[in-house]
Amino acid sequence: MNLFDTIRIALRSLGKNKMRAGLTILGVVIGIAAVTTMVSIGQSASQLVQGQFEMLGTNVIVVLPGSRRRGGVRQSGGPTLTADDSDAIADECPTVLASSPLVGTGGQAVFRNGNWNPKEMFGVGSDYLTVRNWQLRRGGFFTKREISSGAKVCVIGHTIVAKLFQTANPLDQIIRIKKIPFRVIGVLEKKGANMVGDDQDDVILMPYTTVRKRLQGNSFRSVHAIMVSARSPKQMATATAEIEQLLLERHRIAPGDQADFAVQNTTEIAATLGIITGVITLMLSSIAGISLLVGGVGIMNIMLVSVTERTREIGIRMAIGARGKDILRQFLVEAVVLSCVGGILGVALGLGFSALGTIAINSLSSGTDWPIVVSIPAALVAMGFAAAVGIFFGYYPARRASKLDPIEALRYE
Repeated sequence: MNLFDTIRIALRSLGKNKMRAGLTILGVVIGIAAVTTMVSIGQSASQLVQGQFEMLGTNVIVVLPGSRRRGGVRQSGGPTLTADDSDAIADECPTVLASSPLVGTGGQAVFRNGNWNPKEMFGVGSDYLTVRNWQLRRGGFFTKREISSGAKVCVIGHTIVAKLFQTANPLDQIIRIKKIPFRVIGVLEKKGANMVGDDQDDVILMPYTTVRKRLQGNSFRSVHAIMVSARSPKQMATATAEIEQLLLERHRIAPGDQADFAVQNTTEIAATLGIITGVITLMLSSIAGISLLVGGVGIMNIMLVSVTERTREIGIRMAIGARGKDILRQFLVEAVVLSCVGGILGVALGLGFSALGTIAINSLSSGTDWPIVVSIPAALVAMGFAAAVGIFFGYYPARRASKLDPIEALRYE
């Protein structure tokens, strides 16, 4: 008996007990759908995390000020980073593409009769957009000459345009921050909200020298942070080491003394978050896989019942020439058919549930939209696993059927 005949007989046998076969398939459907859904949503979360770090900038390294320990005593005398440190990083570190100082401030922006309190107001350098991989929609960015002269110019985000200017053209308009007039010279491309819901377009960028002197009344060259972009992802570790070595020399940090700065590599942070999301996905998928094992046990149970009910049929078939391997193959095919049908339906439902789940998360979340991920590899693995479940849990009942004594089988009632 060829494989086609075996499949035909298996389908006919399953068709005689549609309700029982359907309930058996349901267990596999639930297991496959749960695994596929969990994997797809987990991959969506991973892509969201990676996307957020890509929006932060290109190969970004952040240098933060810290305190210094000397002779067992911690000394903290305010910011320890300067704009000169940023310039030195850009000039003396071969693996660094660009560097920009960062000075944070706050205040109300006023235009005519309107006003708005931006979430973020930064004083930055001329290479800030290169570091952040941020484009301009209109206008231009301030130059090094405008930074050195402390020019009262600014570049604004999309939200500022909507809140202060509505439909008016913001270029060359004057807005006031702490009663100081700033001329708008550029508008940033829209970035949207980040994954915690903060609006990245609610921002005003100004020369850091202007923020320090005009808005803060500070004549020192200290800055709150330095943002650096490495030339490529592969050079992130080298760039981090070069920055640390350069700043240790510039700040005259003796061996054994604690550095007065901290260098954070966003690639490492992103990788760590990726590992966390991967572990969570694996854990949820493992929990969902338990239901698939329950479905497999259901297949074994039903196949054992089927062997018992069809003992007389098995005896007749063996009496007219069927071999043990024919009986084994018939019942094994029935088990695989049950699991594969359940696998196909489970994958379809799983992909649908993952899309609906992502849409539901986006509707309830105020942050960045989660990407809808259809995990084809997960679907293929689930299908293979479903077939394996059918073979594993169907083998014992099939082997038991093939070992029946034809005489005893014919006598069975």
